Amino acid sequence: QVQLVESGGGLVQAGGSLKLSCAASGFTSSRYIMGWFRLAPGKEREFVAAIRWGGGATADYGDSVKSRFTISKIFDKDTVYLQMNSVKPEDTAVYYCAAVYGLSAMVRLPTAYEYWGQGTQVSVSS
Repeated sequence: QVQLVESGGGLVQAGGSLKLSCAASGFTSSRYIMGWFRLAPGKEREFVAAIRWGGGATADYGDSVKSRFTISKIFDKDTVYLQMNSVKPEDTAVYYCAAVYGLSAMVRLPTAYEYWGQGTQVSVSS
C-alpha cells in the first residue's frame, strides 16, 4: 500500500530556511499528484504546494508561500521535497505530505487527496 513519511521538521528562526522531505513507497505508476499541506492550531488545513510525481516543471503554490517555498522531485528518486526559505512565525504548523492518484490537474482541496503522511512539526521563532 502507499506510504508517505515526512521528515526534516524542526525549530528555525524567522528568515531562515528548512527543507522537508516526503519519502513515498507503494506507488504502482507515476500518475500521482503530490501535495504539501499544513495545519496550525485553531486553523483549517492549508494547501502549501503540489507537483506531479511523474515529473514536469509545473508546480502549484498557495498564495501565502509563493516565492518563498519550492516543491521539487528529483527524477528517479522516491522523495518529494519542500524547500522553505524566508520563513515567518506564521509558517509554524504541522506539515503533511499527501498523494492522490489519477487526477489530470493539480488540486488544492485536502479532501481530494487519498494518502497522507503522519506529519512533521515546523516551528518558526521570531
